[in-house]
Amino acid sequence: MPAKPQHLVVYGREIRVSNLDKVLFPEAGFTKGEMLDYYQQAAPAILPHLHGRALTLKRYPDGVEGESFFEKSCPRHRPPWVPTVRVDAANARGEVNFCICDDTATLVWLAQLATIELHISLARADNVFQPTSIMFDLDPGAPATMVECARVALKLRDTCAHLGLETFPKVSGSKGLHIFVPLNTPIGYDATSPWALAMADHLARLEPELVVTNMSRAERPGKVFVDWSQNSPHKTTVCAYSLRARGQPTISLPVHWEEIERVARTANPARLMFSPKQALSRLKRDGDLLAPVQTLRQKLPEARSIDAA
Repeated sequence: MPAKPQHLVVYGREIRVSNLDKVLFPEAGFTKGEMLDYYQQAAPAILPHLHGRALTLKRYPDGVEGESFFEKSCPRHRPPWVPTVRVDAANARGEVNFCICDDTATLVWLAQLATIELHISLARADNVFQPTSIMFDLDPGAPATMVECARVALKLRDTCAHLGLETFPKVSGSKGLHIFVPLNTPIGYDATSPWALAMADHLARLEPELVVTNMSRAERPGKVFVDWSQNSPHKTTVCAYSLRARGQPTISLPVHWEEIERVARTANPARLMFSPKQALSRLKRDGDLLAPVQTLRQKLPEARSIDAA
């Protein structure tokens, strides 16, 4: 017989929770209750990255070994205090009513739905065609690993630095890296997408044996796919501090550039995988390393200047 539902009170909001002992990550014995606890503790860091952005949920009702599904439309049975926003969505007819997660109670409620992964747009919902950052998704094709991703990331960082741009890395929580170029200026995807492609092509010319920009999987083995196409109003990226649905619970976590340098030097990819416990410990020690992405204003130079960097 299933356990009776319980109620949590989070900042004055009552949330009905159930099956807190249910194991979502069988390899680790990591339960739904532990996931709720992680998201509640990580809320001060994750909420600024979720704030005001249409949220796509990736839910795993039966854990990471069961079936999963993406959910764009905010569930109808949501509490009345969960805000929503209607925006256009790719492959959908008309507008979709997305969840907005601006507070801890909403984050815990989403976790109660077995939402393991939280995916967001590069733009805020009040201006869906104005990205606040450019993002590069570095995805290794076996036998390439995080080591090769680290080497490409350093090339990307150095090229951007020559252009006067600061960059901020996070691990995807899976195989690769996400590199952010904050903008926070009035600019559209019509400018950021071709710029990202120009940068990816530049990296491919610098390191033809290491980098590929073609989406064809036949070209990826042993190389790092620099996915520039994420810079689109119809794409989402897993949010910083989100759990990832792998055998072991891992976190999409911001890291120091020095850590990426160390992985490139030592060829030890395990240095860039983090558990929920490690993520919370690092937050207490370092704070949110990705915080500048929300506020740092940078002007994007012309794409033609990339090859001269």
